[in-house]
Amino acid sequence: MNCPVCNRPLKSQKSIERGIGPVCEKKAKERENEPPEGQLSFVEETVLVIK
Repeated sequence: MNCPVCNRPLKSQKSIERGIGPVCEKKAKERENEPPEGQLSFVEETVLVIK
């Protein structure tokens, strides 16, 4: 079984059960808290309004 993100073979039983490798899982969790591409953050929007 391969990781659906990077297509590398999943080696550990835990990764196989989760269906994703540990590095790709960590990167996916980091991206969960990021705003969608092109969306301004509250701080960026406030700066634009003040200018």
